Amino acid sequence: MKVVLSFVLAVVLLSACQNSSKKSNDAGADNVSLTAAGATFPMPYYNLVFKDYTKETDVLVTYGGIGSGGGIRSLKDKVVDFGATDAFLSDAKLAEMPGDVVHIPTCIGAVVIAYNLPGVDELKLSDKLLEKIFMGEITNWNDPALKSNNEGVNLPDLEITFVHRSDGSGTTHIFSDYMSKVSNKWAEEVGAGKSLKWPVGMGAKGNPGVAGTISQTEGAIGYIGSEFAFAQKIQTAKVQNSSGEYIEPSIASISAAAQGEIPADTRVMLTNSSDPASYPISGFTWIILYKDQAYDGRSQAQAKGTLEFLDWLISEKAQGQAEKVNYAPLPEAAVAKAKAILRSVSYGGEKILN
Repeated sequence: MKVVLSFVLAVVLLSACQNSSKKSNDAGADNVSLTAAGATFPMPYYNLVFKDYTKETDVLVTYGGIGSGGGIRSLKDKVVDFGATDAFLSDAKLAEMPGDVVHIPTCIGAVVIAYNLPGVDELKLSDKLLEKIFMGEITNWNDPALKSNNEGVNLPDLEITFVHRSDGSGTTHIFSDYMSKVSNKWAEEVGAGKSLKWPVGMGAKGNPGVAGTISQTEGAIGYIGSEFAFAQKIQTAKVQNSSGEYIEPSIASISAAAQGEIPADTRVMLTNSSDPASYPISGFTWIILYKDQAYDGRSQAQAKGTLEFLDWLISEKAQGQAEKVNYAPLPEAAVAKAKAILRSVSYGGEKILN
């Protein structure tokens, strides 16, 4: 907790110093800089589009990838303009926040099953196999159940090393939400959440940490945000979806997971979609912010700057960048709902966006 707060404080101080410098170079201008922290799952997308926004508007957006749990705590402690999370806040968690919080979806990503088996170019995993591997019941890659599901693949006589997140993580929430839907045993003994009591395995911090550990450990398997696997050229398994199809994560298969009904507040898990073309471990990632922006001496200009940025983030221009870093853009229905939510945000009862 102290590490998270120290990191966020450093981000805030950096943003303040840079904003102060901007003001000294442009006296009289109503400069705004934005500070945020949270999920590592969407970081490649955020790093790209946040820089684009700064170039386009000269508004600095500073982001710290500290995990979804850290993003939620940072917003709760009011040390950021907005948080970022891959796990939406439940009604109980919303009630614990010091003010009403809204969710703005920003893109769709996948949690892939990454592995390190030199020479094994294709691996198919059913939900039952995933349960047995991650519950510690299958411990070697040449297990008969794995071999029968991957005929013609030369699986080695090698111990399986499961790598999971050690920090509170929305990526873990998406993964464990999927596992809880497809495995009664997992649901009863492990459950879904950002932080879990793992039956087996070794922990690593953040998506980069898990990706790095898998890359360096022959025989390893774990779950990471798809972009980290693609960027580091880590092997990924085809996962069986609810229609019985073995699906490779791709922009098309991730997008297919979001074709169902989306509630007005956008709080929905996309895992285990019924769409036969969908990759089953897909999910939205969200920005969270207070519905009333007039708090703790926050200026109206700061509130307006926050809302204008988020409105731009769900615009066609920003969404068009998602595929460049292997995320799926929001479907039109999600964009429409996000725009409506942003226009419900106010400053002391006064509307901010038209």
